[in-house]
Amino acid sequence: MKCGNKCGNAMPLSARKVETATPGRHGDGRGLFLYVKPSGARSWVLRYQVQGRRRDLGLGPYPDVSLAMARTRAAEARRLIAEGEDPITKKQQAKPKTFREAALELIESKRPGWKNAKHASQWTATLDAYVFPKLGAVQVAKIETADVISTLTPIWTEKPETASRVRQRIEAVIDYASALGIRSGDNPARWRGHLDHLLPKPKKVRAVKHHPALPHAQMANFMADLAKREGVAARALAFTILTAARSGETRGMTWGEVDLEAKVWTIPAGRMKAAKEHRVPLTEAAVALLGQCDEGVPKEALIFGSEAKPGKLISDMSMTAVLRRMERADITVHGFRSTFRDWAGETTGFPREVIEAALAHGIKDKAEAAYARSDLFDKRRKLMEAWASVAAARAPAANVVSLNSGKSA
Repeated sequence: MKCGNKCGNAMPLSARKVETATPGRHGDGRGLFLYVKPSGARSWVLRYQVQGRRRDLGLGPYPDVSLAMARTRAAEARRLIAEGEDPITKKQQAKPKTFREAALELIESKRPGWKNAKHASQWTATLDAYVFPKLGAVQVAKIETADVISTLTPIWTEKPETASRVRQRIEAVIDYASALGIRSGDNPARWRGHLDHLLPKPKKVRAVKHHPALPHAQMANFMADLAKREGVAARALAFTILTAARSGETRGMTWGEVDLEAKVWTIPAGRMKAAKEHRVPLTEAAVALLGQCDEGVPKEALIFGSEAKPGKLISDMSMTAVLRRMERADITVHGFRSTFRDWAGETTGFPREVIEAALAHGIKDKAEAAYARSDLFDKRRKLMEAWASVAAARAPAANVVSLNSGKSA
C-alpha cells in the first residue's frame, strides 16, 4: 500500500486558513484535505491508495476536529498504511455491529449466489419473526449461549423444523461476524458438541409432520373423479401425480423440455431442488395430459400456462384449489409423492434406489451414492408404467386439450 500525495507540494494550512477557506478542496499536504461545502460546513479527509485503488478516509468535521487533531489522525492512518493495513477496513471492523446489521449484510452477500430469490425473503422473515425481537439490537460480538437458548426455547418444541432452521441462520450470522474480524471465540449457536448437549434433538421433540397424503388404495377412484375436472390446473395436477413430480416442476414445464417421440421429460438443473438435471419417463397417460403441441409453438412456451394470463405460470395454489373444489382439503398436492412412495415400497418389488431416483431424491449415504452413477432410467420407466396402471387406470385421456384452446376436450 502507499499513501497518495497529489498535493504533497501544497502549502500547509493554517488555523486562519481553515476558518476562512472558501467552498472547495484545500490541501494540507501528504493527502490531507479540508473540504468546504457551499453551506460553509467543513470536514477533513485523507486521500490515499491501496492496491491502485483511491480511497478517502473521513477524519471528522471542523471545528470538532481541529487542524492539529486532523494531522494527528492522518499520521496514525499513514502508519497503518505503512504497516500494510487499510485504515477504512480497520475502521469498519472496529465499529460494533448489531446482530441485525450483520444478518442483513450476510443476506445481501449471499443473495447473488441463491438460485431462488425466495431464499432471501425466507431468511429475513424467519429472523424478523423469531430472532430480531430478542437479538436484533445486541452487538453480535457479545452474543452468548444463553442468548441463543432464550431465543430458540419458545419455538424449539412447538416448531422444531423452523427452530432448527433459525438456529442454523443464527450460527451463519455469527460465523459471518467472525470472518469479518468483529467477533472472536467459539460460535454459541453451533450444534455439534455444544447445543446438542443443551437442547433435545429436533427430530425427537415431535414426530415430523408429513404432507397429508391419499392412501394409494384410493388412487383409482380419485383419478377418475379428477378426470371429470376441467381446466389447466386439473390437468397439471393429474400430470404431477402420474410423474411423481413436485408441483413447481410441473408448473414451469416447457415444450422444450419434452421429447414426445422418446416420451421423456428432461427437467434442467436450475429448476430442480437438488440442482441436478432430472429425466422423467413419460407414460401414455402422462403424455395424453400434455395436450397438443401445435406446429410453430416456441420451445419456451409453458405446457400448463395460465389461461387468464397467457405466458404466465399458474399459481402455486391453483392445484390446491382443485383439491378444495373436489372437497379433498384433507390431502395436499405434495402428499401425492408420499402416496407414490408408499405404494412403490409396500406393493411392488422395485428396489429402493429406483423408487428414490423416481422421486429425484439424493442418496444420503456417501458410500452408496459413490456407486449410484446411473439414473436407473429404464427401470424407472417400468416403475412409472406400473404406477400409471394403478393411478390412471380409470383416468381416460379425456383432458387432452389443444395448447391454443386451453379448455377440456
